Amino acid sequence: MIQELKIKNFLSFKDEVTISFEATKDKKLEQYHVVEVAKGIRLLKLGIVYGANASGKTNLLNAFEFLRDFWFNVADSKEDETDVIPFLLDTETPSQLSSFKLSFYVGSTKYVYALEITEQYVLFEKLEYYPGVQPAIVFERKLNGTVSEIVFGSKLKISSLAQEEITIKCLPNMSVFAAYNQVNLQVPELEAASSWMYNQFMPTIEPGTSLVNYSQQLIADDITAKDKILAFLKKADLNISNIETKVITKKISDNFINEVKALNIPKQELERLQKEKSISHIETKFQHEVKNLDGTVSLFPLSINLQSDGTKRVFGLSGALLSTIKQNAFLAIDEIESKLHPDLLSYLLEHFLRESKQAQLLVSTHYDGLLDEDDLLRNDNVWFAEKKKDASTSLYSMAEFKALNRIASKQKAYRVGKFGAIPNIN
Repeated sequence: MIQELKIKNFLSFKDEVTISFEATKDKKLEQYHVVEVAKGIRLLKLGIVYGANASGKTNLLNAFEFLRDFWFNVADSKEDETDVIPFLLDTETPSQLSSFKLSFYVGSTKYVYALEITEQYVLFEKLEYYPGVQPAIVFERKLNGTVSEIVFGSKLKISSLAQEEITIKCLPNMSVFAAYNQVNLQVPELEAASSWMYNQFMPTIEPGTSLVNYSQQLIADDITAKDKILAFLKKADLNISNIETKVITKKISDNFINEVKALNIPKQELERLQKEKSISHIETKFQHEVKNLDGTVSLFPLSINLQSDGTKRVFGLSGALLSTIKQNAFLAIDEIESKLHPDLLSYLLEHFLRESKQAQLLVSTHYDGLLDEDDLLRNDNVWFAEKKKDASTSLYSMAEFKALNRIASKQKAYRVGKFGAIPNIN
């Protein structure tokens, strides 16, 4: 589980900001919201970010996505850029380094990952873990000229030959994790963090992200996934009583294969087409239950292509949430309210909180009605992103405000500017 992320000089974050999942001492809804991952360490399952358009909400989620991509992206050449984007609305910051510091738990063991990076090079990268009260180094990497020097912790059982192999593969514009994954060995302390990053740090979902294929594939692979997704759709009151999914396989000709060669499809897929000479796709139909005037019930199967955008969104999100919960993973969703009725959004968050054990959800939203749902949210769930006069983003928690229990409606308080983070429309 993620404890906190510090970000500096990345996109709209000029000065250092911190997003934290640490719970306050508040005991409200603790059973559903708080996980004690280690003695005295209480982490939240849910974070919600509010703010005006162009305030930096999406950039916060992009910071998590950047780390996820950077950890495992293998550079083709040392000339490739790192894809980090510093704060550009300033004369000094574009040439300065960007920094990230992520604190997270794998089981009950704490890890701290630090990164200092420019558009061309990784200047500093470090991973620590806490086998006890004091931290121990897994690796520390610095840039000497244009060459990365990596020092591994004394507690690690790793041969000098393996250390040298990782160092050789670690180009100055890529992560130690990407280099480690190219070497045929396992270092338990490094493997634990790498596995968590790869399997429990899910890709960010944007408003335009189509998740239909993802959920279809889940159902095709696992019948239990179908039951859980169907239960979610029934609860959402979409008149769907069943989901029928099947894999359709069609033979293809040599002419077809020759035509797709020009599309630069992945080599592995091209080889599969040449060997099997077939293509497959998943066909999904939703069975709609309709009550007739005489009291009888009729069932009508409709293709997923005929469903509303809202139904497709719910279907896709249900699959993503199912995987997040199952894997105890971290998932970020931008503008989660997109194409969802407010009641359905509340149900989605409630479902996640009730079903998840150590999974975490970070979402941005413009729907401020959630602020008055006292039976759903805690004050420390809510964060605000506000654009400052220099166009950079500040980030702060609702829990920092005093006398919140005296506010009759937090939604109204937010709308009149009590918490900031609203557009200044003159």
